[in-house]
Amino acid sequence: MRHLFGLLILVGLPAFAQDRVAALLERLADAPGPPGFEEPVRALVVREATPLASSIRYDGLGSVIAMEDGSGPLVMVDAHMDELGGMVRRLTPDGFVTMQMLGGWLDQALVDQRWIIVGSKGPVHAVTGIRDIHVLPPEERTRVFARDMLYLDVGARTSAEAAAMGLEPGDPVVPDAPFVELNRSGNYLGKAWDDRIGCAVLLEAMRRLQGSPHPNRLAFVFTTQEEIGLRGAHTAAEVVKPELGIAIEAGVTGGVAGARPEETQVRLGDGPGLFLYDASELPNRKLVAFVKQTAHGAQIPLQFDLVTGYGDDSAEIQKSNGGVPTVNLVVPVRYTHAHNGIVNRADFDRTVDLVVALLSKLDGASVASIRDFRP
Repeated sequence: MRHLFGLLILVGLPAFAQDRVAALLERLADAPGPPGFEEPVRALVVREATPLASSIRYDGLGSVIAMEDGSGPLVMVDAHMDELGGMVRRLTPDGFVTMQMLGGWLDQALVDQRWIIVGSKGPVHAVTGIRDIHVLPPEERTRVFARDMLYLDVGARTSAEAAAMGLEPGDPVVPDAPFVELNRSGNYLGKAWDDRIGCAVLLEAMRRLQGSPHPNRLAFVFTTQEEIGLRGAHTAAEVVKPELGIAIEAGVTGGVAGARPEETQVRLGDGPGLFLYDASELPNRKLVAFVKQTAHGAQIPLQFDLVTGYGDDSAEIQKSNGGVPTVNLVVPVRYTHAHNGIVNRADFDRTVDLVVALLSKLDGASVASIRDFRP
């Protein structure tokens, strides 16, 4: 693992040591982990999950499968470790670096942003530069520049200088956007909430359930390469062979400037969300009813959402093992697929409450009823 030295430096120490949950969220958000380069996130997850699990194993793409033994149906609870990022494509003769994007980036989100390249000698800071307004023709001042026109500036003057920094093609690139609480608001600003917030939900649910009886067998699965095609969920589900699946994701919030009501219905601060439709998966209707009933009984606010341009790991879980009832639960996130996203602490806590309540109720009879399609 030639990048691990730089990766460990990047993870750093949390500023929220007095608040265990906030400190965990900070470590997860700040850890670098674009698709295929999830090593530091995996190390963090394994360190947190090992004392909470009966066993830890891995699929062939590096997804982490933390088992909690018991009897009853096998329930898979899923979140993905990877984030939007990129990788170095080439070093130009004049010392700039070009980048292959990994995941669904908007071109307008890429200009004039800070990045970290994880090279063989450690992290290298970079910026996607922007042309100066004093020289830009008027007709180009409102133009969105395509990603293949952008370069990473690392301060080098030649390709040899860039290479001497420890850079070469294939090195991972992540946003440089450190975690911070926004003005004591209970809202946390950071990168990679899609889907480190889901990873944190799984870890906190494991902690809450530790030592408590539950009527099932649990596989808490932290998957790889979701942002480039739900790949880790496919391979992990093949290994786990679940009877029922719950994916935990980053929701897409409305209520921001320019948003249209039909785009999304989830709002920041109004509690966990349940997807009734997305482009990759239709949830099992009986399982949806079970989630609604459980949330109502536990007095947990529950939002509902339908988003067309969205896909998630539940799609691959659903298609595994001959067909698996699934739902996708979300922690609302404002500004996904960008350098800086916002999550609300109360939304996170309530999502953990809901997951724990669901896992405490999903026994053999309820899972059999959900899986029964007889007319």
